[in-house]
Amino acid sequence: MLAALAEAFPAAGGDLPEDPVARAQIQRQNMIAFEPEPSPMAVESTIPGPAGDIPVRLFEPEEPRAMFLHIHGGGWIIGRPQMSDPANEHLANHHGLAVLSVDYRLAPEHPYPAGPDDCEAAAAWMLEHGPERWGTDKMFIGGESAGGHLAAVTLLRVRDRLGAIDRVLGANLVFGLYDFRGTPSVFGNGGNPDVLDPEGLQFMFESFIPDMTEAERRDPDVSPLFADLTGLPPCLVTVGAFDHLADDSYFLAVRMAAAESPVELAVYPDSPHGFQVFPSEMTKAHAKRFDAWIASLLP
Repeated sequence: MLAALAEAFPAAGGDLPEDPVARAQIQRQNMIAFEPEPSPMAVESTIPGPAGDIPVRLFEPEEPRAMFLHIHGGGWIIGRPQMSDPANEHLANHHGLAVLSVDYRLAPEHPYPAGPDDCEAAAAWMLEHGPERWGTDKMFIGGESAGGHLAAVTLLRVRDRLGAIDRVLGANLVFGLYDFRGTPSVFGNGGNPDVLDPEGLQFMFESFIPDMTEAERRDPDVSPLFADLTGLPPCLVTVGAFDHLADDSYFLAVRMAAAESPVELAVYPDSPHGFQVFPSEMTKAHAKRFDAWIASLLP
C-alpha cells in the first residue's frame, strides 16, 4: 500500500505534467481512490471566509463536551476533509467532540496565505458560534502533514490575532512541516521507505510559497518553528522515525519545551509519513496514546 500511495503524491515522477496546476489536479484525482467510505454522520455545510464561503464537514454528537477544528493533509495542494471521516467520526462518538473539518483553499491556485486564512476563519467561527450551537466554548486544533503545519499556524493566530488561546484545550500536531527552509530529514531520511521524497516536497513548497526568499520563509506565520512558542496549551507532537519530516517534529517539540509550553513528543519506530493509515502495531499504539491524551484534557 505504501508504494501505491506514493504514486498518488507529488513525489511520484512518471508522466506528470510540468505545469504546477495541471500536476496538482492529477494528484487530487489520484488521491480520491484512497479515501475511505464517507461517514453517514458527516454533514456538509459552509461558513463565511475571507474569499467567500468555505466548505466544511461537521460531526455533531448529541451532547458535545468540546470542539475540534480538524485540518486535513495533502501537501497544501491535494486532499479533502473526507479523507479523515473515520477519525473525525471517532472523535465525535468516542470523545463527544463537535468536529469541524475545514476544506481550505489549495495551492498552487491559492498559495499562502489563502489556506492559513481559511483555517483562521474556521477557528474564529467556532469560537464565536460554538457556545450557542454546541454549548461549549473550549476547542482542540489538530491536523496531519500539511494539516499539522496549518494547525500550528492556526494555533498561533488564535493566540496572537484572536486573543483566545485560553479557550484552546490542546493541539494535535501530526507529522507536520514547521520550517520551510527544509530541515535535514527533508533532504534525506537514511534511505528508509517513505511516501515523501525531496523532489516531491520541493514541489509542494514551491506551490504553497512560490518564490519566497529564505528570509521570508523564516516568517513565523510561514514556518512556526521560528515563532514565539510561549503560553501555548498542551501539544501532542507525533511523527514516524522514517518520515522525511521527522526533524521538524523533533525541533518543534524541543523549542516548545524550552519555551515552557506543555508538549509531548511521540516518535514511532520504523514508521513512514502517514503511518496511521497503514495497519500496524505502531498505528494501534498511536491511536491508544492519542485517545488517552484527548481524554486527559477534556473538561
